[in-house]
Amino acid sequence: MNNFVKINFLGAASVVTGSKFLIETSEKNILIDCGMFQGLKELRTLNWSNLPVNVNTIDTVLLTHGHLDHVGYLPRLVKQGFIGKIIGTAPTLAIAEIILKDSAKIHEEEANKANQEKYSKHNPALPFYTKFEAEKTIRQFQAELLNKWIPLSTNISYRFQYNGHIIGATFIELDINGKRFVFSGDIGRPNDYLLENPKKPEWADFLFIESTYGNKLHPDDNIEAILSQIISETIHKKGNLIIPSFAVERLQTLMYVLWKLYKKNKIPNIPIFIDSPMGNNVLEVFKRFPKWHKLSMADYHAMCNHINCIQSYKETWETIDDKRSKIIIAGSGMVTGGRVLTYLQQLIDEPSTTVLLVGYQVEGTRGRQLQEGVHEIRFFGKYYPVKATIKSIESLSAHADQNDLLDWMSNIKNIPEKVFLIHGESTALDAFRVKIEDTYNWQVTIPKLTDVEKVMI
Repeated sequence: MNNFVKINFLGAASVVTGSKFLIETSEKNILIDCGMFQGLKELRTLNWSNLPVNVNTIDTVLLTHGHLDHVGYLPRLVKQGFIGKIIGTAPTLAIAEIILKDSAKIHEEEANKANQEKYSKHNPALPFYTKFEAEKTIRQFQAELLNKWIPLSTNISYRFQYNGHIIGATFIELDINGKRFVFSGDIGRPNDYLLENPKKPEWADFLFIESTYGNKLHPDDNIEAILSQIISETIHKKGNLIIPSFAVERLQTLMYVLWKLYKKNKIPNIPIFIDSPMGNNVLEVFKRFPKWHKLSMADYHAMCNHINCIQSYKETWETIDDKRSKIIIAGSGMVTGGRVLTYLQQLIDEPSTTVLLVGYQVEGTRGRQLQEGVHEIRFFGKYYPVKATIKSIESLSAHADQNDLLDWMSNIKNIPEKVFLIHGESTALDAFRVKIEDTYNWQVTIPKLTDVEKVMI
């Protein structure tokens, strides 16, 4: 085996999204994650380019978890000639399947709408990938177990370890010729409503760690008290509470918290509508994999029965026309698309409406614009005035904060040869670099997009 490994930073390097790390060795070439860029237009444009590597030489894709910015580029990879296995835990692949099918459907619908209404600069507007291409990709999925070393070749093996964050999520340990490469994926938080605490790596020669909240501590909010207050204000205003939400984990957490508040008599029996076909499918994943979360099946069924799940676009409009004060939870979490736009189109110009943002809002997304106080918002080719009250709860984030990240590294027994900070905006990356150097005195690198690093093994 050659005495070096080549690491290609094809995504999530000096930016938060588009996770892709190609590990080239003399035995196998392994892609860790294969995500889409989200947020700024200059990043989204990159999604349409082929990868700057020979895709035919990639042997295997290993997935940390099923979020779009970790799996959303897979159909494009397959289109470019990848024929190998796409490997993850069973719940990760179940989530990835839901996300790819839903994403393909949205891409096709948006391309059709843009062509009919002629608001795209492209003629014709094309979907990023189709349902057929998503289906073809899913046929290459292969599930593997947690906590088990699995050989890829004579000198290379990998292991998935539980990581909280969302159902199925893991960090990946890759053993190459006796050297341990650890890819954090997205690290969950301790004391999560639905998930167990993340496991911690115990050895890392080369550590690749996410830095989304590398410069922040989550506020120690009393989420239940804040939600109760916002709901009380919404009812008082005879308005609607719209919560744009990620379909995976955040939506299920919100359902659980709202159901708990009702059970404790902290909120009245206000109608709660979930408008997320993908979120409904994710609920099924919770049902299929009970060992991956903390919810009992009794609580799961009671929570589901308390909520109105919208099944059709017709029901979306019936919900908008319903004059009662209500809570509407709809995708997408960063207001980049999905059903939430239909509600905002009708209700964001009403002072009685409250929009509650409940997760990280990437730079360049409508969610970030709302968070920063824009007076108007553009979608479907038009501008809509923002007269609604915009609120934000960061403490519902599924990402570890700076203290959690430092703690996640605390069981590593050796001094890593190199620590690579990934998945972060520049201020977060730099603050986290300084913090790791001060805390552990480890050598830290912040790679840029398309950087290639050779490491000796």
